Amino acid sequence: MRTYLLRLLVFSLILGALPTVFIGLISYYVATNDIEEKVYEGNMQLLLQTQMRVEQSLKSLEMSSAQLANSSLIQSAMNEPLTGEDFVQVRELTTEVATLQTTAVIKQAYLVNFDKDWVINLNMMKALSELNNRDEFFAYASAPANMFWYTSQLTAADNPPDEADDGGASSPPVETVSLVQKIPLLPKTNAPKGLLVVQISASELRGLLAPSNRLGSNYILDQSGQAFLSDAKQKAAYGEINQTVSSLAVNPKQKEGILSARANGKEVAVLYRSSGYNGWTYVSVVSVTDITKDTEKIALFTIGACAFILIVVAAIGYFGSRRMYSPIRRLVELTQKIEDKPPQGGPKRDELEYIKESIETLAVSRTRMEEQMQGQAGHLKEFFVLKLFTGQISDEDFHVRSRLYGFPENWSSLGVLALQIDNLQETRYQETDRELLLFAINNIVQELLPPASRFSPIILGQSQVTLLAADESDLQVLKEHFYRTAELIKETVEKYLQLQVSIGISRPFNRLSDTVKAYGESMEALKCRISLGSDIIVHYDDMEKNEGAESAVYSHLKLMEEQMIRALQEMKLEQAVDIFRQYLNAVLHKDSYANEHHILLVQLMSRILQIVQDKGVSVKRILDGEGAVERLLRLQTREEIVLWFQSRLFAPIVKTLSEKADTQYVNIADRIVKMIHSHYDKEISLESCASSLNFHPVYLSRVFKKEMGVSFSDYLSEYRMNMAKTMLETTTMKISEIGEKLQYKNISAFIRTFRKTFGTTPGQYREMLEKGRE
Repeated sequence: MRTYLLRLLVFSLILGALPTVFIGLISYYVATNDIEEKVYEGNMQLLLQTQMRVEQSLKSLEMSSAQLANSSLIQSAMNEPLTGEDFVQVRELTTEVATLQTTAVIKQAYLVNFDKDWVINLNMMKALSELNNRDEFFAYASAPANMFWYTSQLTAADNPPDEADDGGASSPPVETVSLVQKIPLLPKTNAPKGLLVVQISASELRGLLAPSNRLGSNYILDQSGQAFLSDAKQKAAYGEINQTVSSLAVNPKQKEGILSARANGKEVAVLYRSSGYNGWTYVSVVSVTDITKDTEKIALFTIGACAFILIVVAAIGYFGSRRMYSPIRRLVELTQKIEDKPPQGGPKRDELEYIKESIETLAVSRTRMEEQMQGQAGHLKEFFVLKLFTGQISDEDFHVRSRLYGFPENWSSLGVLALQIDNLQETRYQETDRELLLFAINNIVQELLPPASRFSPIILGQSQVTLLAADESDLQVLKEHFYRTAELIKETVEKYLQLQVSIGISRPFNRLSDTVKAYGESMEALKCRISLGSDIIVHYDDMEKNEGAESAVYSHLKLMEEQMIRALQEMKLEQAVDIFRQYLNAVLHKDSYANEHHILLVQLMSRILQIVQDKGVSVKRILDGEGAVERLLRLQTREEIVLWFQSRLFAPIVKTLSEKADTQYVNIADRIVKMIHSHYDKEISLESCASSLNFHPVYLSRVFKKEMGVSFSDYLSEYRMNMAKTMLETTTMKISEIGEKLQYKNISAFIRTFRKTFGTTPGQYREMLEKGRE
């Protein structure tokens, strides 16, 4: 790569060959455009810095206001009808509002309660209905947004904040800028309980703007295109510019740019950046005349320099170019060693461009690494808690980490809450959503519980685990505290996720090293779901202990297994499910059974699948490729077990046996019908057919009636009568001979059967035929 060296040589020859005047003109043009570009680039960077300073101040105030609005003190106060007599609570509220943590100086703040008709600011408390500017707050409440910045001078007679101002040049600059936040923040409503309105001085925002000088005037336009920080003179001068910029900034593809305009009879360049944060537009107006004023001196200097270069370059151009290229070559070689790869981009790629891209790549990588490290701080805290739960960290080391990561320190007792999702099969979620739901529950716990009362919640296996810290020592008080916390978590999860969960609570302990044991206790408590059902909260101390349980006797279980298998063979799904429920109740009745229930259920599944194998059906057709044993071992609640056996085992087996039986029934019925048609004039009975087909007569009778809709004897009798009718029509055989041929030993029985079938006797039917022929 020697592109830059070649360019140096070519440039030297060009400088020596071109006329001095031509070089001067080119230099003048290049210098003028370069100065303009640098000024535009510098002003754009200045706009970006101004935007970042302003938005940092605004975001700081928004964060503090959101934390205040969501604090328990404010939330409880919004439900109380405060008066001047509640001076203690009013003082607490005033103190909370006055101590908002923000980089901007708060000029005034209001806490408004529409339902209870009171308002508190930094100076006083008053009934909202008695406030002169109460219409201002009702106007804020009718706005569609839940949190917004308002920049106009609003009075009781003004429009609501969502209606745009006309932006007239005669309006004075605003004195304050207001942050309006509805309470509560989450639901979007036009009728909130209350408002938190924080006003900061507009002069502070002006102070954050870059100072105006001969290279530019800086100001801000709000969403309506109003220069709310500018005086009347500046508004009048830049009125048309502001309208143009506002119309351009609405287009998402033109959020920033440069345009030419005229202001006060002068040509100006307008640079603007539209913020996606609050819709404000940051504008810088630069005079083109002031930018290019000094370019004439540059032109004269360029002419002299070109004359000197014309003399010198011809002599030392080649050697000077090589000497100038030497440090660049060394930089390129160093960059290649750092990146450990040859430069790419073809022969036309400039060495300086390559070096620049390499440096930019390193800078971007460093910035991304720093951002990732900051983003991983929360994961790092969870990692250390995870190490604590797995016994990989000592008490002393974790105390150091507690101070480093802000974990609770002044606690007397600890406790572990283990939460598991009960059943997803009857909810709107899928089994694949379990991990995502656990992550959501972990976030809910993290937001719900204050950091001072818990360590970082984590997900451990299929459980969400929380280590609670308390300053109590009394065991009963601790158990009640842990139970209330678990109940709060459970109710919140059901409210937001519509999901049933169960929570196991360990015994209180006071040494961090006992966390592993406490986690085991909480998981042991969750096993009570098998006997107690789902949607429960269980203390480890409340578990029923039965250490001396007698050994299990399974004879009664085997009897129910046989009944269940018989019901499945008879394709009675509901009966099989009912027997299985009785079976499961017996299995989970005692601790000794409950501890062995997975083994018993696997054995039962194996015996049931034997039915399918005996019928010549593949087990894979029933289980549909699912890892049955693994899935069965993961079932945690009684409802999950019953539902899995019913839907994944019993129903497919009954369906398969029914399909196989239907096919078999049709085949058997066809063979019996053929036998009747072939041997109707011989001695034939259900027993003889059963003997020929190797089936029990009772089974053949049930199959034949199911498929044909009539019994065997009725079908045989009807077919023989049809054949008798045919013989009467086509032969001259006597009626007694026809009866004997059809195996009727008693002619009277034959006549009765014929009359019962066709409503007439054989003789009458033949006479009717003869009359018909005549």
